[in-house]
This record gives sequence, C-alpha cells and structure tokens, in this order.
Amino acid sequence: MLPRTSSARDAAAAYASAAIDWRKFAGTTITLAGAVHPWSNAIAPLLPDFSNLTGINVVSDFQMETTYLSALPIRLARGDSTPDVFMYTTYGQGITGGWLEPLNAYYSNKALTDLAWYDESDLLKTARAFPVWSNGERYAFPITSEAMTLFIDRDARAAKDLPIPQTFDELLATAKALKTNEMSGIAMRAQAGGNSSPPAMGFVFSYGGDIVKYGKAAFASPEAIAAVDMYGQILNQAGPAAIGNYEWYQVLDDFLQGRTAMAIDSSNFATDISNPAKSRVAGQAEFAVFPHLPGRQPVPFMSHWQACINSKSKNKQSAFLFLQWATSKPTSLQTAAAGLATTRVSAWSSEGFRKAFGAQAAEAALTNLQDADVDRAKAILFHQQQRILLDAFMIGVNEVVSGARSAKDAMTAAAETANAAIRG
Repeated sequence: MLPRTSSARDAAAAYASAAIDWRKFAGTTITLAGAVHPWSNAIAPLLPDFSNLTGINVVSDFQMETTYLSALPIRLARGDSTPDVFMYTTYGQGITGGWLEPLNAYYSNKALTDLAWYDESDLLKTARAFPVWSNGERYAFPITSEAMTLFIDRDARAAKDLPIPQTFDELLATAKALKTNEMSGIAMRAQAGGNSSPPAMGFVFSYGGDIVKYGKAAFASPEAIAAVDMYGQILNQAGPAAIGNYEWYQVLDDFLQGRTAMAIDSSNFATDISNPAKSRVAGQAEFAVFPHLPGRQPVPFMSHWQACINSKSKNKQSAFLFLQWATSKPTSLQTAAAGLATTRVSAWSSEGFRKAFGAQAAEAALTNLQDADVDRAKAILFHQQQRILLDAFMIGVNEVVSGARSAKDAMTAAAETANAAIRG
C-alpha cells in the first residue's frame, strides 16, 4: 500500500473537489457482500475512509468464492433487501430475475454524482462497454479488470535458448520442448466445468469463433473446433499428467512451485507469481501477450468483476454513493497501489500499481485487455443460461484434452446438448 498518511490526504482532497454532497445520507448503514478476492482485500482497509467521508456505515460480508456464488442467487431470488451492494458475475440472470437496480437514472442525478469529476473517459474501454445492457441501461459498476495472459519461467526457457512463443504453433512447440520428467511444458484449465472455460474461450475467439452467437451455443463451428483441437494437442502433449482435473487453483500452484514452465490464466495472478513469499519463480517469471494465429490478432478472453445494487435495497442512493466512491480515481489509485487491477487508466499507469503488480505484468495485461473483444465476452457472460453453455463447452474440451473424443465429435455433441438444454 501507499503510505496511508500521504495517500489518504491526497484522496481526501480529491473527494472534496467533487460537486457531491457526500454527507447527504449520513447515519445510514449498507451491507457489502462479496467473495474473498483481490478487490475485497484491497477495498476493505479503505471502508473506514468512506464512512468518515460520508457518515455511511458499511458492514462487509466476504465469503469464499464458491460459497458466495452459490448463496447469493438464493438470497436475491427470495427478495432479501440485503446485501445492498454485492460483487456479481451472472449479469444476464440478475437482470432477467429483476435482482439488479438499473443505474442510468442515478448517473443523471446531479444531486448524487459529478460526472466531470468521476471522469468515465479514464475508464478502460472494456470497462466502459462492459456493463451496458442491450437496451443501453447499466446495472453495474465494473470493479476489476483481467485478461488471459501467458506466464513463462524465464530460466526454463533460457536453458533451451527458446524465444517467447507468439503463435499457437510456437506455443505447442515450446511447451513440448520445455516438458521434462519434473516439469510440464504448460498448464491450463481443463476441468469439465464452466469455471475452467476462460483460457479455452480465448483460443476459440483467437481462431475467429464464438461461444455464443444469436443466443445459441456456437462452439461447433469450424473455427471453434480447430481452436479446441489445438488446445487439446497442447495439453495432451505437454501438460501435467492430471490436466483433466485442473482448475485455476492447480494452474497457479504449479507455476508458483516451478512444476510447469508456462501457463495461461488470469493476469491477476501476477501479484502472487511475483511474491517471493508465495512463489518459487518470483524472480524469473515473464509475462507475455496471448498467442495468435499467423496474420490474425490475438483475442484473449477478458472479464470484469462487477458490483451491483440490490433492487430490493432500502438504501439505494447510499449504495450508489459507495460504488461511485469505490471506483473513483482517488480510491482506484489507492487500491491499485495494493496490486489490484482496477478499471482506471490512471491507476494502471500509476507508479504504485506498476511497482505492486510488476511493470512487465502490467504491460502484458493491459495489451491483452486492449486486444480483447468485449462483445464476444459479453455474449456468453451476459447470457441468462451461461452456466449451462459453459459447462457443456468445457465437458467437450475436457473430452478432447483427455483424448476421449475428437474435437469435431466432442464440440458438436457439446453444442447440441447445450442448445437442447437452453431450449427446454
């Protein structure tokens, strides 16, 4: 973190410059729910600053991610008025269910916000586009940024005198060359469940395919089949022995412990990878752009965790003030200094963030975010039945990685299963 004295003083001056009555809802209490996550870890120490600024008390309720994501829809579906603010991912389900408060009217309320001060032009282009629903309404504030990024053990690569791979063919060749009895050449998620889908989706997008098109599963296209075939080849020939069981936890742990020479996963892993207390490869890790086909741009999968207001909340305006504060420039500079990949260009370019996150890691992540296709990502992430679609997709990918079926057979069957399920 930045020294609390200087950062808090600078932030206080910045908040004071806003044409916002921060004290308008003093005395109210809001509940903030979320997953134990880099964002919750970064924002929690600053909550007393928000309370001092606004007089609004914040009660936080952070749980392990799997527990949180399972419990939240149950609370929202039964109409609970709390939490008032919550971290969220299944946007389409929340909008269709009427769980999320529409926000456009709050943005246009001059008594609540100062758009010039908030400066949306400082948001990453993906963050500006991400929360906009098909009708132009916004139901969320993006709070983090991540894109699939290539991690490399520099010492393992240098020992074989190999360049950083740029194309998918080069990635396959490099992974095979780096594989030893003690170290896999590469690790990526391949578990047969939707949570494992982000790296494989980046392959599909980079081959010119889609996961969802016109509301239906599109992963039986020739482009998607070719992408999954390459994904399977890479992990079949150079991945860990138990790769079919790998989620992000195993991918990250293998890289941290030096059990794999390369990995592709979330850019947000950079802080753990570069932390000597957690990582055996902290001083030798490299961060690179997502691979591509010759003559084509890479299209890595990207996403933003978002924070929403409960449509049944009794403190919606207080909740909006909180989200405006939490994603503002001064707050983002402070959370970025703790290593959080925020949604702000100014925070990404700040000295505090580049020091905490790593300059090379920040550059690679930002490039991957800029290369991403927001519409392709939103087509699946905002689909009301994204879980059915992504589970079917990864069951097919898992079959290809394990060698049980060809990419064509596996992805054709997966798409048929998914489309039958969402029709039914």
